[in-house]
Amino acid sequence: MHIVLYEPQIPPNTGNIGRLCLATKSTLHLIEPLAFDISEKSVRRAGLDYWKHVDLKMYKNYDCFVAEQPSSARFWYFTKFAQKSLYEVEFSQDDYLIFGRETSGLPENIQNTVSDSQKIRIPMPGSEHVRSLNLAGAAHIALYEALRQTNQLH
Repeated sequence: MHIVLYEPQIPPNTGNIGRLCLATKSTLHLIEPLAFDISEKSVRRAGLDYWKHVDLKMYKNYDCFVAEQPSSARFWYFTKFAQKSLYEVEFSQDDYLIFGRETSGLPENIQNTVSDSQKIRIPMPGSEHVRSLNLAGAAHIALYEALRQTNQLH
């Protein structure tokens, strides 16, 4: 399974998602620019002793990310504006779960180029009081549901 972060902005979210990917044997894809430094020195100073074990792939931009994936890749775009719930999707073992920036989500130019059938949301019954979920929390919910569906949790 694959987690994709589009231009992440908050280092602890990316660190938590990196740990999630390591714990679940998933690949973490980061699309630049990042709003923080992930050099070895910076990661060590942040106490992310596990970071060197994360299956990490970096891309200069979204187009490079798409171009480097197999043509058979299935992309799921998480947005609060989607009509389809996470629980209405049938995930496959090597799907890509794509999340936008913490402050603004996925940009319109990306959302406008993908089918509505590829856009999914995490239900929030209390959404009249909450705008969105934390990125790391959303990634955890989505990945574990995808892993559960594909029998990858042992």
